[in-house]
Parts: sequence; C-alpha cells; structure tokens
Amino acid sequence: MNKTLGLYLHIPFCRSKCAYCDFYSVIDDSLSERYADALILHMEDYSNAVKNHYFDTLYMGGGTPTSLKKKTLLDIIDGIYSNFNVLQTAEFTVECNPATADRALLSALYKAGVNRLSIGVQSACDNELRNLTRIHTFDEAVETYQAARKAKFDNISIDLMYGIPEQTERSLALSLQSIVELDPEHISLYGLKIEPNTPFADNADRLLLPDEDTEYRMYETAVQYLELHGYRHYEISNFAKPGRECAHNLRYWMCEEYLGLGASAHSYSGGRRFSFKRDIASYIDALENVGSETEIIDEDYDVLPSERLGEYVMLRLRLAEGIDTVEFERRFGIQFERLFGKYLDVYTENGFMQKRGNSYSLTLKGMYVSNYILSTMLDFDEKAYGAIATGLDK
Repeated sequence: MNKTLGLYLHIPFCRSKCAYCDFYSVIDDSLSERYADALILHMEDYSNAVKNHYFDTLYMGGGTPTSLKKKTLLDIIDGIYSNFNVLQTAEFTVECNPATADRALLSALYKAGVNRLSIGVQSACDNELRNLTRIHTFDEAVETYQAARKAKFDNISIDLMYGIPEQTERSLALSLQSIVELDPEHISLYGLKIEPNTPFADNADRLLLPDEDTEYRMYETAVQYLELHGYRHYEISNFAKPGRECAHNLRYWMCEEYLGLGASAHSYSGGRRFSFKRDIASYIDALENVGSETEIIDEDYDVLPSERLGEYVMLRLRLAEGIDTVEFERRFGIQFERLFGKYLDVYTENGFMQKRGNSYSLTLKGMYVSNYILSTMLDFDEKAYGAIATGLDK
C-alpha cells in the first residue's frame, strides 16, 4: 500500500515585515523568481525519492505566498503536480494576506487546484492592525475574503490574535463578532508572543500589552464565543466547523510524515527529521549548481525512540482529544501513567488536565499555559523516568 505524505513549501517573501513576526521572510523580492525556479528544482530532486508516496495535504506558507507574481506562484503549483503524486481529494492550502491578493489571483489559484485559503486578518480594529504594523485595514481584509468567496473558495480559515498592544476585552469581542459574521469554515486564534530579535522585542518596554489575567480572560471568552457559534475547539489555537479541521496541520499534531521544501523548511519522514538553511541566496545557489544540494541542509538526524515519545506527548496534548493511554502503550510499550504519573496527578488536581475514559487532555486553563505544562512534562528527569526512556533507545 502506498504511503501518504503532506507537502509544505516555504515562500519567504513579504510585502512588509510585521514587527512581531519571527518566521523567516524577507521584504526584498529581487530573488523571488530565481527562488521559485530553485524550489521547482528541489521538487524535481525529491520526486524519485517519493515516487511511491501520495500527497494528501499540500500547504504553501511563508512569508506571504500571494506576494509573489501570479505567474511565479502558478509555476510553483505546476511544479508540485509535475513532480509529485497528488490525490484528487488532497487539501491544498495557500496562506494569503489582505492587500496581496485580488479576485483574479484567487480565481487563478482555485483553478490551479488550491482549495483552501488561510487569510491573516489578525484584528477587526484598524488601530490594532497599525500597532501590529500590518499593511491592510479590516475593510481590505473583508474585501479579500469576499473576493475568495467569489473565486469559489468554500474552505477559508481566518487568523486572529489576542494580547495585541492596546487591545481590550471589548475590542477582541468586536473582532470575534466581525469574523464570525463572515462565516469562515475555520478560525485560528493566536496569543501574541514577544519573540527574540523582533522589533517588538526591541521595544517591549513601550508596548501597552494586556496583563496576564486580562489575556487569559480574552482567551477564555474567545473559546466560549467561538464554540457557541458552532466552531469546535479542536486544538489549542484552532477552531473549525464540523469536518473543516486543517488536515495538513493535523499531520504535525498526529506525528505523521511530511516533506518540507524551501529555505528554512522542515521535514519528518522515515524516522528522520531534516531541515534546510534559512538563507535564500545560499538556497538558490545550491539548487542551481548540480551536486551542491547537500550544502543547504541545516539539520539531518534520526529521531530516537525516546525523542519520538517526547514529540508525541508534546504534539498530541495540543489536541482537544489529548492522549489515549491504550494507544500510547501500544506505540511505545510503556504505560503513560507510569512515565508521567506525578505530573498527571498534580495537573489534574489543579484543574490543568482532565481524564476522560482512557484519555488525558488539557483543560482550557491548561491549554492557556500549555508551554509551561509541556516543558515540565518533557524535562526528562533521570530519577523519575529517564532510565525507562533511555531503555527505549537501546
């Protein structure tokens, strides 16, 4: 039976760099066409290695894929279908920012096989968009959404943020109401994080951010509001109408295999994780010069069984379903409660986790502080269970 894979392509170009963003992207698009050609060459290089695989999810992220010229973007899409076996039923997502896509481009994407858009709106309040250094207004975001509907897209995700400078609980409620009225199939809700080496980090002392209690209330209120309006809270930051969960991202959270191509892209396949360097010029040079492809590899390593166990816990606990202890023991040959019992007891007693049947999952309160919970659970302590985990690697 042929295996399925997900495909991620990184498009590291933006019209403008948002002050909070730490994803690899550049504003200078002078190399965009050469980069697209190099990306197609990269697909050709991998086509033989995955000839017996079928791709059931495709995702173009960035950066802003729709900041490319239409022909350039369509050439990349053609490269996908020319080099890989793509299932007719595959979910194909392209990230799109308002002010970078008109109806003509969106119609062309739909005709080329793209069937899902992820639109970065972030807020319905223009002052908050300015604070985030976004290059669009909310009205422009609505125009992009409506253009996508006219282009026949029936699966659209919208990104929202909370914890934005000068955002209030009332303004977040306005954003939620405005987005729900648009009726997208999927909504992602991300809390602002001040990432190192970003303009926000450089000016952190001057940012008027909500305090921690307010930010938690924002998250709690948003979850309740979205659930009330028919969106299932299926992952810490993601909400979907029934059957409209993001299949590609579920691959990550379910620890399934995927191929990532492009500068800074990551892959997981055949028990290996590998990634490519972040520099666009180096990426292009390596692909243009036959025999130099290995020079762009950043990391390449086999994932140890104990590491797979840790990744499984970290990723599966992001999902509302959490971890099924029976499935966990079948996968790893170790009882989940034997490994993590002391954490499960403490977090369950304090309302951060819950047990339902054979499964453990994070509560809403636990989801809000998930980074802390997961980091403590995965801080492999030699006395507690380090010896057991080490035994997996033998």
